[in-house]
Amino acid sequence: MKNQKKQGFTLVEIMIVVMIIGLLAAIALPSFKKARDEAREKSCINSLRLIEAAKDQYAIDNDIASGTVIPNTELQNYMKGETMPTCPSNGTISANGVDTPASCTTSGHEL
Repeated sequence: MKNQKKQGFTLVEIMIVVMIIGLLAAIALPSFKKARDEAREKSCINSLRLIEAAKDQYAIDNDIASGTVIPNTELQNYMKGETMPTCPSNGTISANGVDTPASCTTSGHEL
C-alpha cells in the first residue's frame, strides 16, 4: 500500500492567515487616513500660497492699495490655467483683501 500525502490547507491554517491579514489591515488603515488628511492640508495650503502670489502680482501691476479686495475674476488671470484653486477637503477658499492672508473654512488649513 502506498503512503498518500495530504495536500492543501486545513481550515485552521486558512483562518489564521485571514486573521493576520485582518490585524495588519486594522493597524494600517488609520495611518493611511492620517496621511491622506495631511496631504489634503498641504495641498490646500499650497493653493493659499498661489492665491497670495496672484494677489501680490495683481496689486503690483495695478497699483492697488492695502486692504482692497480683488475680485476672483481678476485673480484668475494670474493663476495657472486661469482657474481659482479649490480645497481638496471641500472647504471654501477666500482670497480676502490685499495684505490679508487668503483663508480656508477647513480648520488647520491656514498660512
